[in-house]
Amino acid sequence: MTTALDTRPDAGHAADLQGMEARADEATAFLKALAHEGRLRILCALVEGEKSVTELERLLSARQSAVSQQLARLRLEGLVDNRREGKIIFYRIADDRAARLLQVLHDIFCDDEAETAGDASD
Repeated sequence: MTTALDTRPDAGHAADLQGMEARADEATAFLKALAHEGRLRILCALVEGEKSVTELERLLSARQSAVSQQLARLRLEGLVDNRREGKIIFYRIADDRAARLLQVLHDIFCDDEAETAGDASD
């Protein structure tokens, strides 16, 4: 059974929205960094722990140049960090917000229960 969300503003909700308005630029930049399939897939792979560029290439079935380009953007945005071990570079998620948002996206798009619920409401 589907219920409508209560969208009536209360004092706490209004204050939260004002806070979001004040940080809209930051939120937009953060979401834009995630709004690319390649970058999102890289972050999904890194949720499980740090990975080398070679591991990411294999997991994503992507060319090294494409993976490196997206990793560079994620580093620029501060979402991933890296460490070097000899010639191998390992990447990991550096921003807890990204890990938290990935969990929400997983819950919405990947949960078996979410898929079943989505099918039932159609």
